[in-house]
Amino acid sequence: MPNIKSAKKRVLVAQAKAERNKSAKSALKTQLKKFNAAVAEGDRNEADAAYKAAVKAVDKAAAKGLLHKNTAANKKSGMTIRLTKMA
Repeated sequence: MPNIKSAKKRVLVAQAKAERNKSAKSALKTQLKKFNAAVAEGDRNEADAAYKAAVKAVDKAAAKGLLHKNTAANKKSGMTIRLTKMA
C-alpha cells in the first residue's frame, strides 16, 4: 500500500474503475452469448431482438472505451452476417 495520500486514492479509484469495467464487459459478453444462442437455435424473431440488444451493448462498450471502435465494428459486422445467413 502506498504512503502518499494521492497514491492511496489512485489505488482506490483504479479498483473501483476495474470493478465497473469488469461488470460492463460481463454484461456485454452476456448479450453476445444470447445472440449466438438465438442464432444457433434458429429462431428468427428471438435472434432479431437479441441482435438489436447486442448491437446496442457493443456500441455502448465502444463509447465507454471497453472495446476499440474497430473491434466493435468487426463484432457488429459478424453478427449481421450471421443474422442474414439465417434467412
